[in-house]
Parts: sequence; structure tokens; C-alpha cells
Amino acid sequence: MRISVNFDLDEVRLARIADGLAVATAVSLPWSTTATGILVVLWLVALVPTLDVAAVRREFVTAAAVLPVLLVALGALGMLWADVTWGARLNGFGSFVKLLLLPLLLIEFRRSGCGLWVLVGFLVSCVALLALSLAATVWPALSFGHPLDPSVPVKDYIAQSGEFAICAFALAYVAVDLFRAGRSFPALATAVLAALFLFDIFYIATGRTALVVIAVLLVIFSLRYFRWKDAWRILAAAFVLAVIVAASSPYLRDRVMNLAYEIQIYAAENTRTSAGERLSFWKKSIGFIVQAPVIGHGTGSIEKMFQEAAVGDSGVSAEVSANPHNQIFAVAIQLGLVGVAALLAMWLSHLLLFRQSGLVAWIGLVIVVQNVVGSLFNSHLFDFTQGWLYVFGAGVAGGMVLREADRARREHGLRS
Repeated sequence: MRISVNFDLDEVRLARIADGLAVATAVSLPWSTTATGILVVLWLVALVPTLDVAAVRREFVTAAAVLPVLLVALGALGMLWADVTWGARLNGFGSFVKLLLLPLLLIEFRRSGCGLWVLVGFLVSCVALLALSLAATVWPALSFGHPLDPSVPVKDYIAQSGEFAICAFALAYVAVDLFRAGRSFPALATAVLAALFLFDIFYIATGRTALVVIAVLLVIFSLRYFRWKDAWRILAAAFVLAVIVAASSPYLRDRVMNLAYEIQIYAAENTRTSAGERLSFWKKSIGFIVQAPVIGHGTGSIEKMFQEAAVGDSGVSAEVSANPHNQIFAVAIQLGLVGVAALLAMWLSHLLLFRQSGLVAWIGLVIVVQNVVGSLFNSHLFDFTQGWLYVFGAGVAGGMVLREADRARREHGLRS
């Protein structure tokens, strides 16, 4: 009996440690890949002993938990028919593995009441990064990141602008809720903070992918939480504001206008530009997929396919990459349409998981939409920061949504 009690106490202690490590991981995510990697391992070590068969079985009858595992399993099988070294196969498979942790996060935060701390920890960490980005723009000596771009203190502008977009739309929901509750001052403060995140994106460190994400999220937010008439007014006001921002931000205007120039230069001279590089990768990727449309060329085959296609080419067409800058292409080249079907089904299952109302469901939806839209221009699930942001964001928010659904069912059962 004593042994059982001690074991239960150890489980409770480990569960609390796992919750704390999940919070620490979320805090580290905007700042350090090394710290995040270490914390994920520690979190996993603390969590696994607390799992029970019933909780695992309950979760693995849901599409939101099964489909990420299915995609990883296909990645493992894809190593069998890849015509590359085993080192390349394992390296390619490593891009899939993080998805295995998403179901574990669903389990943990379906039973734990600490999910909100993870979300708040990420927000606070991004606020600190925002403050440093704004300060380093004025005083570049404060930047300990990129000397040529002090406004991006750590990592890169794609990751930073993606994180800031998520925070801005999470705060927008909170601001609207506070206004509707008659709490004008906290609502205004929240709206100002959301605006500062967008200000950094528009005027300081613009990721063009983030601009597309913001446009899509704005439409979803307006149509989901306002009446049709009000939604169209908000979108019209946003369009006018976008024109004003474009006129007042030469940096943003150059980033957007350069897109057409980059495409023109690529088409005319095959010169390496950001947009031209993507177009070249996408064009070749389609050719690779046509060659093996059903099950692809195998896990880890992307770089080899680009190497073979670059023979005899010059300019940007001779670029070799293990990243086609599109998540669907990155999966299709390796696993064919079978893999793409699993990827799309996973995204859909997570979108459906967050279809109800409420702040947590909205945050989960924002994270999934940001990943889906961003993955049209980048291989976000296979990228470190964006991939872990999706896993932890969808996992934690999804677990919280499931926890609330369980509570509602229990209350309904008691009333019945």
C-alpha cells in the first residue's frame, strides 16, 4: 500500500514537472533552438512515466491524434524505397518525428489545468522579443542577433513575424471580448499591444508570408466573430488602413513591390532572388511529383532530386536544396499523393478540433491557419521553430479544448 501511494505521489510530481517544462518550452521557442530542443527532451522524460493506457487509448481514437502519427509512420515507411544513403533517409525522417509529440500534448493538457500558463508564457516571451526588436531598431547596439538587421534579435524575420502575427490575433480576440464586457481600459491596452505586434511586422521586420497570413486571419476573424454587416465594415476599414500603412511604410512597400521585380528578373535572366528561387523550386518539384505520384521518391530524397535536376543548369536553376519551400511539395516529393492526403487530413482534423467558440479554440485555429497558409510558401512543419510552434500550439490548445468538452459532458450528465 505504501509503495502504491509513493508511486501515485511520484506521478503527481512528475506531471507537475512536465507541465512546468511545457511552459518553459513555450517561453524558449521564440528565442533559442538549443534551449527548446533540450527542454522538449526533458519534458518528454517527465511526461512518459505519467501516461496511462486508458488515456492513450482514449486519445488515439480521435483523428486529431491519429493522423499526425499516421504521417510519421508514412515517413518511416518512405525510407524503405528511397534511393539515397541511410544518413539522408534518417535526416529526412527526422523532419517528421516532432509530430509524434502532438498526441502526447493532447493527452497532457486534456487532464492538466495548466494549459493557459503555456499560452501565456509564449505570449510574454513574444512581448519581450517585441520590446527588444523595437528597442534595437532605435539603438542597434542592443541587438545581439543579426548585425545587418538589428530589428530581428534572434532567429529570422520569417519566424519572428509569424510569432507576432499569432500574438496579434490572439490579443485581438481578447480585446473584443473585453470591449463587449464593458471593460474599456484593459480592452484598449490589449488592442494597443496587438497593434504593436502588427506595427513591428509592417514597419520594422516584414515577412511576406506573414502578410498573407494576416490577410487570411483578418477575414476569418471578422466573419467568425461579427455579424455580416459589421464584418464587411471591418474588412473595408482594414483595406483603407492597409493602403495607409503601405503609403507610410517604404520598407513594407519595397518588400511587396520587390516581389514583382524578383519574379521579372528570374523570368528574364534566371537570376537568384527569393521569389525566383521559390518559383524554380516549385516548378522542379511538380516535375518530381509527376515522376512518382503515388508514393513518391522516398523519405530523404528531396536534395538528391534537386541535385540530379541541377546538372547542366546555371543561375537559380542550378540551386540545390533539401527544402522546396512548400510543405505539400516537401511531403509529395517523398511520399506522393498518399502522404499529401495524410497531411491535408491532419490539418483538417485540427481545424475541426477548433471549430467551436472561445479564446482557446480561437488561438488553436490561428495557429493551424498560420501553419497551413505559411506552408504554401515554406516547409513550416519541417522547419524547427514553425514546426514546434505548430506541435505545441495545436497540442496544448487542443488538449484544453478537449478538457472543456469533457467538463461540459460531465455537467450535462449530472443535469440529466
